[in-house]
Amino acid sequence: MITVLANPHRFMAVSRWLAPALGLLAAGLIGAGLSLGLAVPPDYQQGETVRIMFVHVPAAWTAMLAYACLGGASFVSLVFRHAVADAAARAAAPLGAAFTAAALVTGSLWGKPMWGTWWAWGDSRLVSVLVLFLLFLGYIALRASIEDEAKAARAAEILALVGLVNLPIIKFSVDWWNTLHQGESIFRAGGPLIAPVYLWPLFLMGAGYSAAFGALWLTRTRAEVRARRAAGLALRAAH
Repeated sequence: MITVLANPHRFMAVSRWLAPALGLLAAGLIGAGLSLGLAVPPDYQQGETVRIMFVHVPAAWTAMLAYACLGGASFVSLVFRHAVADAAARAAAPLGAAFTAAALVTGSLWGKPMWGTWWAWGDSRLVSVLVLFLLFLGYIALRASIEDEAKAARAAEILALVGLVNLPIIKFSVDWWNTLHQGESIFRAGGPLIAPVYLWPLFLMGAGYSAAFGALWLTRTRAEVRARRAAGLALRAAH
């Protein structure tokens, strides 16, 4: 699949129909998830604020997915010199920053009634997600700060690969350190601790967010490929 999509013409042909298909899928899944999420009964402990979970948790999942995609595309670009992979990495960073910001904001909105505070520096998951946000911003800033495009891409790709170590830290922070966040309650050996009435809208929203990211990522990558083609044509015309 990587070899097939590394060809710009094949990528553009596949993404032409795949991006809108993912967009439609995302709209359907998120619509269904929101409908179910609004219909669930209040939680016996959290009350109505439990509904923030259906926005916050999928945003956090998708933020990590976006960084994994950024890291994977950076690896392919750095090792195999695939231009589409570099375009995909560049396209993923702003999207990942947006989903991470959404996770941080909704997490603060959820944390205030649950923990009595908007933010807690002692919470390792909060801090590690903030680091994820800064990694996205660092990647964007590094690419923008170096005039030589090849050097900028290489430096940003190395940063993206180094930052991958933060993903397992986010995942296992609740197990490694004492945090305000509860331990794993969904993907665990003994089965989920959350009632099915809450799991269905959560999974629908998670799938919808992932599909939305995929649609936006493909669209942004297509725009990046087009921009590079235009720049190449303009350069050849100038000579």
